[in-house]
Amino acid sequence: MFVGAGTVVNVGAVLVGSGIGLLVGNRLPARTRAVVTDGLGLVTLLIAGLSAVAVTDRVLSDAVGPSAPVLIVLGAVVIGGVVGSLLRIEHRLESSGGWLQARLGGSGDEGARARFVEGFVTASLVFCVGPLTILGSITDGLGGGAEQLLLKSALDGFASIAFAASLGAGVMASAIAVGVIQGSFTLLGAVMGSFVPEPHVVALSATGGVLLVGVGLRLLNIRPVAVGDMIPALLVAPLLVQSVIWLR
Repeated sequence: MFVGAGTVVNVGAVLVGSGIGLLVGNRLPARTRAVVTDGLGLVTLLIAGLSAVAVTDRVLSDAVGPSAPVLIVLGAVVIGGVVGSLLRIEHRLESSGGWLQARLGGSGDEGARARFVEGFVTASLVFCVGPLTILGSITDGLGGGAEQLLLKSALDGFASIAFAASLGAGVMASAIAVGVIQGSFTLLGAVMGSFVPEPHVVALSATGGVLLVGVGLRLLNIRPVAVGDMIPALLVAPLLVQSVIWLR
């Protein structure tokens, strides 16, 4: 299998799943679509918890000390959130969704545009924020195989069915974000080689879990957390780990 095949399969899974979801969604009442969205929110929180628990991993505590892991995740989320808000990442994601809706879905009314943007932003965050996106793409780029991304493709394919059924065509457009982001990390892995030590990966996983909690809260309509603005935290976490290791 060629390098980058995992991303190609992942994009295809999102497109196919979204297409099925759109066909099914039109036949479901609004109440049923709301229940599906709530279910996705709860499962997203489950996945977030499984990722965030990596903060207790001994590999990380041995590298930075027993009291540092939680502070590293906290620092990554805060610093990443400040950087992301200054760069207006969330706003740019929403603007991209609006632009795609105008290009692909027609102008429509304001409600249709808002639904398209919500579907695009939410699905893009769920499919691209998780640590498996980065780790799987880098592993694929290193020539280590696409097994991680193939697993992610199966998960994203089923998730996109449910997302598209409740959030509409914007979910299908998120395949573009999947292709660009995972393709970029695959290229990075191919160019730079293995550069992420295990403690750094653990911190990234825990931070990604915290960000996914925000996605879950959005899906459950509890609070519209600007998770997009926090995406730089995924880069800040490994840098903080390395800084602490240097200072020890």
